[in-house]
Amino acid sequence: MGNYARTVTTLAYKDALVELRTRESLVACVVFVSIVVVVFAFALDLAPATAHAVAPGLLWVTVVFAGLLALGRSFTAERERGCLDGLLLAPVDPSALYIGKVLGHVVFMLIVLAVALPVFTVLLGVPLLSVGLAPVAALGVLGFAAAGTLFAALTHNSRSRDVLLPTLFLPLAIPVIITAVGATHHLLANLSSNETLGVMAATDALYLTVGMLLFAYTLEE
Repeated sequence: MGNYARTVTTLAYKDALVELRTRESLVACVVFVSIVVVVFAFALDLAPATAHAVAPGLLWVTVVFAGLLALGRSFTAERERGCLDGLLLAPVDPSALYIGKVLGHVVFMLIVLAVALPVFTVLLGVPLLSVGLAPVAALGVLGFAAAGTLFAALTHNSRSRDVLLPTLFLPLAIPVIITAVGATHHLLANLSSNETLGVMAATDALYLTVGMLLFAYTLEE
């Protein structure tokens, strides 16, 4: 178990270090989120009551599409430099590679969310900077990363992966998006979101279990 945890940590650290050095996906996603929020804020010109109603949906749809940019490039470096073949030949459980990739995507998405929240708060006037949003953000991002990593691996060898990935992944991401939007809306309305958080946790567990079981098969030629 200790070796498994070290493998997962090392792989997640590797992905985070590569992204911090290149900043290709991170900068692109941050710019994308900022532009989308500015367009929403000035084009829709929402009244305060309307902004509170639609802000959760706008937030999570923006985060999901920003995350797709990162998922599309998640296996690019490994594929182009032959690193993925080396990882598959290494004496490690393929599920450790999957979990490491998921954790890397979770960290990346949390950074994007940390940028999106204050921008939404300032431009839409919706108080999204709340400690209560932390479990919603964590569970929503985890579910997104768990399902997205599996489909990114499934499509990484396809020439049309930029089109195939969102086509296959977005229908599966609908439960995550709906529950995350619902929990965020409950938070803004000062309502209890325990039931929605339970559904999110169950969905995340399902996606992680399926991903760990199928990940090795998605990487086969």
